[in-house]
Amino acid sequence: MGDDVADFSGLKQQVEKILDEGGEQMEVIVQMASDPKQKKKLLEAAGTAISRRRFSLSSRDLLPEPFKKVASKKVKSESASTATILRTAAKSAALTLAAIKNSGLQPTNSLLEAGLVAKALERTLQPLTKGGKIPSPQRFWSSRAMPLRLMRDELSRLPKEVENIQAIHLNRRLSVPRIMETKALGIETDSILSSTWGLDQMNALAAWGTYGSKGKGVTIGLLDTGVDASHPDLKDKVAHWAEFNSMGEEIPGSQPRDSDIHGTHCAGTLVGGNQSGRYIGVAPEAKLAAALVLDGEVGGTDAQVLAGIDWAMEKGVDVISMSLGALDMDPVTPSTYTEAMLTCLQAGIPVVAAIGNEGEQTSGAPGSDPFVFAVGATDPQDRVAGFSGGRTQIIYQSNYINPAVLPLPYSKPELTAPGVSVRSSVPGGGYSFLNGTSMATPHVAGAIALLLSATTIRNKEHGADLAYLIKDLIMGSLEDMGESGQDHRYGFGRLDILRAIDFALDRGY
Repeated sequence: MGDDVADFSGLKQQVEKILDEGGEQMEVIVQMASDPKQKKKLLEAAGTAISRRRFSLSSRDLLPEPFKKVASKKVKSESASTATILRTAAKSAALTLAAIKNSGLQPTNSLLEAGLVAKALERTLQPLTKGGKIPSPQRFWSSRAMPLRLMRDELSRLPKEVENIQAIHLNRRLSVPRIMETKALGIETDSILSSTWGLDQMNALAAWGTYGSKGKGVTIGLLDTGVDASHPDLKDKVAHWAEFNSMGEEIPGSQPRDSDIHGTHCAGTLVGGNQSGRYIGVAPEAKLAAALVLDGEVGGTDAQVLAGIDWAMEKGVDVISMSLGALDMDPVTPSTYTEAMLTCLQAGIPVVAAIGNEGEQTSGAPGSDPFVFAVGATDPQDRVAGFSGGRTQIIYQSNYINPAVLPLPYSKPELTAPGVSVRSSVPGGGYSFLNGTSMATPHVAGAIALLLSATTIRNKEHGADLAYLIKDLIMGSLEDMGESGQDHRYGFGRLDILRAIDFALDRGY
């Protein structure tokens, strides 16, 4: 079997692994190679930045230079700030969203033209035909990929029959993250009465009062189990809605709903109000672009998440929040999401994802990806929750990173945020207390919405420069905890949005 598969960029090993695990017919995601020139400088600089960040001993080392200030050669060579390292590279890679989308669709054209693929698409799409019209095949432009249902012999032949395939991934099944319903903490009955303890601890209310900004003008992409848009705390907050099936096809006519409680709970932490008498949302004046990519009963797939990323970008979101993932047992980072994450960065959209709930020395994808803002969970005493994941990831081979810096180890998560006994909205107008890195993630995405609404960052930086600047301001302002520098439990520390806004304004943003 091995001799029948082309050995190109690890394709042989990828195909053999899928065949070993699969049946007669398998769902895969075929990723095409993109133009190497388009991102070369950005990727080389990113690899260097990730490598240098390992030696930062304080979150303050990550703060960016003041706006328009030209750093000395010494500062450029020694600074751990990702924005400082990437500034020139990011500007050279800046593209409009339309150009990014167009360039993302182009690599899949050769895949569509292959006879083997055409046959597989006909078999896949024929049952979906309505009124004699066969639907167009799904293509994920942010990841230069296409989902396919292939027979075993077709998958074996594919790398030989189609040129420029970069990778073939199994369309993995994703479960709704395991969370635990708990009870209110004493701090919210004895000390903090106007908001949840998480908003108080991350200084969200202080940021509202100091700068009069609550996320107005910002749209947050929420990829989850859906959302109950009729909840009193979420009324008029869902600006855009979509639902996707397991192959990443948008379901026409879908209306906002939650297939579980998970999405509505995350939505409340992002933008919820105080209809219950207690503020639950970090950015209550922001809007949501919410997509159902996980079904509460059957879970979701990588294809659904990739489709949701494309859709969110098309809706013009400012940040994407994903409290989801698949457990990675291997510290070698898979690349299913890397191309999509880089495309988001090119468009100036930071992506925030949960690191996972399986405890220390575990992680989940996409949170484990090097270009994702991964979040762990803390309690009111600033202790990391026992369930919160984190470890060293390793990149041995990559189509994205300069070979000169490989193998590249890097640590996850980047930061922690409130994720224990978090009170937020649930379907039907109620509220619940939940534990999980899923609950910590929307605190960070909401904080980014506050940072954008309280500053002029979006007017002064664009593309990857904007995305990395946001990330550096958030990380550079963390309440430094745990070991010196980044560790597997706290990352660089716990979220503090008031300090992030202070630093941004002090630096001219």
